[in-house]
This record gives sequence, structure tokens and C-alpha cells, in this order.
Amino acid sequence: MKFVIIGKNIEVTPGLKASVEDKIGKLSKYFDEDTTAHVTLSVIKEEQKVEVTIPVKGTIIRSEQSSSDMYISIDLVEEIIERQLKKYRNKIIDRHQAAGNIADFAPAEETAEDDGIKIVRSKKFEIKPMYPEDACMQMDLLGHNFYVFINAETDQVNVVYKRKGDTYGLIEPEI
Repeated sequence: MKFVIIGKNIEVTPGLKASVEDKIGKLSKYFDEDTTAHVTLSVIKEEQKVEVTIPVKGTIIRSEQSSSDMYISIDLVEEIIERQLKKYRNKIIDRHQAAGNIADFAPAEETAEDDGIKIVRSKKFEIKPMYPEDACMQMDLLGHNFYVFINAETDQVNVVYKRKGDTYGLIEPEI
């Protein structure tokens, strides 16, 4: 596993680099050797934040954790990613579905500009057909509240979203 470690408002010391490579490196058994983990260490006031993004086989494993100590944040993010990987692997095994149903994409946040609404960020991503269950899994892995995808059954753009009580909703267009 390869690492790209970036520091924001903090110098990435050899100790921090070694800690990241040691903790996140433990997860290399889940990945190919040419997989790259993107790690961002940042300090905002007294908050020590670690963000880890790992693109893997058409999906993205991502987590961010904060605490008062950078080493604790690294430990926390490693635990979360390992939990996500186990959950992801178990869902795939349980459902016996091919990895081709998972979308290759970058997280997206889009807003429309209209009468005083200001767009502050825009992203584009590739959408591949997937089933609603796969979209829910991808949304959970990314830690988002909604996910836009093309439904493999209907070939239409759909949205899955989180509801209260750990349930999911599906929005489908009416034609």
C-alpha cells in the first residue's frame, strides 16, 4: 500500500508519518499493493483531524476523525475504516454480487445558483448503473446522507437517502 500524506496547518513529522503508515498499513491485507491511501492531517484551533480516502475497485473507502491528539485521531480513523471494510466485504459475500455493480465515482455536492444562492463548490463524477442496495452501501461507506446513481433496473437517475431510525429512502422519477 502506498501513502500520500498531506499536512494542513501542521508539519508532517517522521513520527506522524510512521504512525499513519503503521496504523493504516495494517489494513493493507484488504487492498492490492498498488492501492494508494490519501491521508490529510489538519489542525484547526485545538482540533486534530485525520481524513483518509482510499479508492478501491470502483468504490471509495473514506473516514475522518477528530480529537485533541493527532495520534488518537489516527487510531480512531483506522478503526472506522477497518469496520467499513469488514461491513463492505460481508455485504458483498452475503449477496453474491459481482464487483461490477459498484460505481466508480468521486463524491459530489452540487447546488443551483438562483437569487442570492451562491455555489461554493462543484464536482463532477462518473455515474455507472447500480442497484439501490449497492447505492446505499456506497453512501454508507462515504458517510453521506444521500447518493445519486443510475438504477441498473430502470436506467433512470435515482437518489437514495438516509431516514431516521437507520432506514433508507429511494427517490425515483415519475415519467
